[in-house]
Formats: sequence, structure tokens, C-alpha cells
Amino acid sequence: MLSSQLKFPCAKKLSHSPYKYTEFILAKSTTNTITIMSCLLQLLSFFLIISSAASIQTPKHYVVYMGSSAGETAESDHLQLLSTVIPREERERISITNHYNHALRGFSAMLTDDEASELSGRNGVVSVFPDSILQLHTTRSWDFLDDNSNPKLNHGSYLPHKSTYDVIIGMIDTGIWAESPSFKDEGMGEIPKRWKGVCMEGPDFKKSDCNRKLIGARYYNVMHASNGNNTTQMRVDKSPRDTVGHGTHTASIAAGAIVANASYHGLAQGTARGGSPFFRIAAYKVCSEDGCPGSTILKAIDDAVKDGVDIISISIGTSAFLQPDFLKDPIAIGAFHAEQMGVMVVCSGGNEGPDPFTVTNAAPWIFTVAASNIDRGFHSKVLLGNGRIFQGSAINFSNLTRTETYPLAYGKDIAAKYSPIPEARSCYPGSLDPEKVKGKIIVCFDGFPVVSRTIKKLVAEDAKAKGLILINENDESAPFDSGPFPFTEVGTTIGYKILKYIKSNKNPSAIILPTVEIPGIKPAPVVAYFSSRGPSVLTENILKELPF
Repeated sequence: MLSSQLKFPCAKKLSHSPYKYTEFILAKSTTNTITIMSCLLQLLSFFLIISSAASIQTPKHYVVYMGSSAGETAESDHLQLLSTVIPREERERISITNHYNHALRGFSAMLTDDEASELSGRNGVVSVFPDSILQLHTTRSWDFLDDNSNPKLNHGSYLPHKSTYDVIIGMIDTGIWAESPSFKDEGMGEIPKRWKGVCMEGPDFKKSDCNRKLIGARYYNVMHASNGNNTTQMRVDKSPRDTVGHGTHTASIAAGAIVANASYHGLAQGTARGGSPFFRIAAYKVCSEDGCPGSTILKAIDDAVKDGVDIISISIGTSAFLQPDFLKDPIAIGAFHAEQMGVMVVCSGGNEGPDPFTVTNAAPWIFTVAASNIDRGFHSKVLLGNGRIFQGSAINFSNLTRTETYPLAYGKDIAAKYSPIPEARSCYPGSLDPEKVKGKIIVCFDGFPVVSRTIKKLVAEDAKAKGLILINENDESAPFDSGPFPFTEVGTTIGYKILKYIKSNKNPSAIILPTVEIPGIKPAPVVAYFSSRGPSVLTENILKELPF
């Protein structure tokens, strides 16, 4: 683009070229020596401008890690260090975004690549790395695991050990929804005097939302996202309120209070509770819908240790294929220093399974956990017109009954005009003929991984289908929640039997029944299909991920 803006007396644009290439026409005559020299000088100037433009660097958000804390470090010391690498004419950039001074030492700030490189060589600096954006790793289970720390009494209550009231778990996530019954403080004593944290207020969150169960809540409103050479500030609500749901979910799993008569729209009725229902909770909101900046996670770990938590829980991570080494990993760095100060850090291993070498957060000092199943399934049966019944997996709340069946059709047989067969057989958006779909239950393969089950369901629903049977060629997946739309998922063995029925019958029909809970599923527990597997790319000799 720069070359198209420069004008050379000895150059002309090729009018026939769509790319606006520039052709330099040097005079052949010896009498045009001056013209030749002029052209060469302009050409040299052109490349100097290009070189100068390439050398201009855009400041990005960096983390400057300086090792263990040796007591409180004044922010002014870090500002002084910054002033030695940032030019005087840009002194407005001499500011710190996050200051780490309790569990570890360091700070985060806006730096160019050259400034970051220069800082990395200074005494006392362990590493300097770009602020990466990490992603979220998104009732009967604890009874099934038979957690001995919370023995169940005959009358259905739980007998807490006195010391469990004093354990504080810091949840670093998307915040918390304080009004959930999982965070009620009924029966809990006074907050431990060693607690030094705060309950920050926001437009939709008051100090009174904290109690003897939810004893602290923080949010961090200065967050940056680095993307290549660009850094943009992320939008974050100035409140600990969880508008995503992930933080509330993980907090209730770890330490949710006992909630009787819990269910999901009538499914899985019983008593819900967290793994340690009498632990106290402190919430640290570091994420938005855009992600979770590593510099902010590091700040939350530093604050949590200073506040007095005993355990830190983090269900956040990067892709297994983009893992930095431990000296550039904000979670690994923060967890290391938290452990040094007696605070256990528990992290999720990721959801990129079932392939090996996909586990994240696997530093030796982190307690890394995987996802697993329990002995309960959610099944939705398929009844074919010939009387055969097949069991699928799903969560649907449809009102269909056995009394009426609907025409059954395979996606590729009801394809829209000119649609490729692979797309139609997979319910790819725009691949089906709405007139042929309307009023039918359709069968599709779970092909095209980039097209989620949610989108496939919407494709069928928008075309006025009566239901969707999805054939999962991996034969394993977590049950999909389709709401009131009739949906079920089957493996390839059952799927091909259904397709054989369609092919061999002139008027095939079927019905998809609402979901029912099936107890006693075996084997259980086993690591969930989607859960990441080890060993770690960084520590192949350490095998440690536990199902949870």
C-alpha cells in the first residue's frame, strides 16, 4: 500500500495489472544519466521508507516476571525500571497495568518488542512474555465418588468436620452469581479472622451479597488482549457478577452448599452439593466472554494468596498445541509461588481429548484434574415404525409420545438442489431442502467438526423438522441439551441399522421420546471422552492427571 502512495517521475503504473505493480523505466540513452541517477536515488529513498516503516513497533501488553517476592515491592521501583527502556518522548507509556508484589514480584505494562527484549536482559528479570488470552475449560457425583471427607448420615444430611469451616477456596474464573442457593451461609460460623480479602461492589453487586459462605469477591477491570502486533482493551463489567455462568458453575462444583430437591427441569432429582460444601468461597473475576488475560490471572493469584485463601481453583487454560514453557506460563508461574507460600493450586487439564499429549496446566507443582463420568446416563429412545427400539443419548424435553410416529428421512435423500452429498448427510447449513424436511424426523451424521450439534439442531428446527437423530462416528460424547426439540444421538452401529431400515422401507417412520435418567451405568468412573489426556508435552516423564 505504501508503494502505491509514492510518485516517481521515472515510473509508471501498469494499467493492465489489477495489483497496481510499479514498473521502473530507466532511460537507455547515455544522455539521460541525470534521469537515471534521479530514479536510483528515489528508489533508494523508497526502500529506506519501507525499512523505517517496518522498524516502527506497536506497543503490546507484556508481563515482566521477576521471581519470588522478598517483601513488599514499591510500584515506583517498577516504574523506574520501565523508564530506562521507554523513550523520554513516550513517557506517557510509563505506567503499570498489574503490579505483583506478594506471592511473586513483577508487573505488566505496554512495551514494544525491542523494549521487552531489552528488559529481559536486566538483572532481576526472570522472563518477559506477551500477555496471552486464555480460555475457559467449560448433583449426584460427589455421593458416587464417596468422598470420605464428608460422610453421609442416615437421615440424608452431611456431617462436616469442624476444620472444614475454616478452609477458604479462591475461585479464579468469570465471577459468581451470589443469589444461587449453592452459596447460602446457613449454619456457617464466623468468617476466619485471618481473612484479609474484600467484597468489591459494582452496579449489580453489593457488599451485602457476600456472606459467611461467599466471603470475598474481586473483579479486575483493566484487561488487555494481545493479537499479533495489536493490543486491544477488553470490555469487562465492573462487577464481580458472573454474566457468563462458568464461574458460578465451577464454584458450586468445588464448594457449593447442600441444596435439597435439586433437578434440571425434573431430571436428576436429588440433593446437590459441592465436593466440600462447608468450605468458604472467594471469587476472583478475571474473565469475560472474550477470554482471560494471563496478566490478570497472575494478579488474581497474587491477591488470593495475600487475602488468605488455602486453595486456588482455576478452570482456565491455553490450547495444548500453544503451550508456553513454564517461565512464560502465567498459571504455572503463579501456581509455583502460591505453592511456595502453602497454597494448593488445582487446575483443569483441558477439554481437547481424547488424543494423547493434549493435557494443559500440567506443571509438577499443580494438582491437575480431568473430567470423568459417573454412574448415571441421560437416554432418549428412538422407536422405529417396525417396532424396533434403539437407545440414544441426549437431554431433550419434547412432548412426543409413542402414540404417533413421523416420516423418517436421511439427510442426503432430502438435500437441496446442487448441495454436495457430504454436506447434506451432515445437516450442513443450507444443504437441506426445507420442503422435503418439513414434518419429518431426519437422520444426519456428526460430520464437519466446525459445525456444532447446536447448529445442526437449528438447521433441522428451522426447516420445521419434527426431530433429529444424529449419528456420532466417534461413538462417544457428552449428552447434548436440545431443550424442547426432539433430539437424540446414537453411535455408528445403531446409526447404520436405522439407515438400513430407511433404505429397505417405502414409508419409514419413527419417534424420539423425551429423555429419562438411567442409573447404574457401567463402567464408571472413566475419563470423559472430551477430557484432555497426558502425558504433558513439557513433562513427558510425569503422569499425574486425575479424574474428578
